Amino acid sequence: MPTGARTRSAAERPDPRIARTARACEAAIVELAAERPISQVSVAELADRAGVTRATFYNHYANPLALLIQVLLADLERAHFDEERRRAEGGYSAAEMLRLSVVDVADHIERFEAVYRQTVDDPADGGVYEALVRHFSEYAVSFIDLSAHPGLPTSNRGVIAQFLAHGFAGAIKAWLGDPSVSKDDLIDAATACAPVWWS
Repeated sequence: MPTGARTRSAAERPDPRIARTARACEAAIVELAAERPISQVSVAELADRAGVTRATFYNHYANPLALLIQVLLADLERAHFDEERRRAEGGYSAAEMLRLSVVDVADHIERFEAVYRQTVDDPADGGVYEALVRHFSEYAVSFIDLSAHPGLPTSNRGVIAQFLAHGFAGAIKAWLGDPSVSKDDLIDAATACAPVWWS
């Protein structure tokens, strides 16, 4: 193998130091955001918890909220990969696919329940909730664009996606804000409220 090819291959490999820094910062932000609202988490304490300098943190992230949102959305994306895998495998009815997709999101919320509960109780932090709505809206637009259901409405798809996204995020907020609401209540309500063309 030519020397140049070896050099390029080595250069293309991810730097393990960067990966370690990312893992440390991600673990630290989840820990801190579970302890108190993200609006009260400083870069200095986040860097200290992660064992990095403030300069290192700022080399990779804009602020603690941006890092937290990145971690949460990455976990949601993994759930969507599972959904795509199930779709490719086949053997599921539309109703089963819908319920499993809602369960995936509910599982995600449950994994990060302490973090999400902090955001519900913090009037200064709308960032996480807004990111959740934005994610659901983008997912809904993508889903609608790929749908071939004959009952698909002809109304503005962006508005439809926002309606669905705010509804689902609101249902999650209701679950987190009321101890009498169970995870199964959320799943049942979300699947019951899905439009008939969501398949």
